Amino acid sequence: MSDGTLAEALVTSGWTHIELDLAGVTDKPAFMDRCARALDLPDYFGRNWDALADCLGDLSWAPPARGRLVVVTGWQEFALAVPKDWGIAQEVLGEAGDRWRDTETPLQVVLALGGSS
Repeated sequence: MSDGTLAEALVTSGWTHIELDLAGVTDKPAFMDRCARALDLPDYFGRNWDALADCLGDLSWAPPARGRLVVVTGWQEFALAVPKDWGIAQEVLGEAGDRWRDTETPLQVVLALGGSS
């Protein structure tokens, strides 16, 4: 989000804006590293699909927020390089969004159709 407009609006309303930039990511270890950094996952994050699902399913480790928006950018290269892993990533992120959808602190994940910001 280069102009900051969306991020500023989210912060003003108490939401957390997270950009998960996957530009240059072509394998699962790099994907997990990007998730760990962008989402500021706890030290105990095990860098596997179950650990990612667990961390996103229980956000007690995360700072309080009225809601969270994760914008995934630059994902196309990862999707082409390892389509099976990309499918799993979409499933984990989608399930996390479903888990938090109707709560007081929703988590929304969106895929940016353009490249990285």
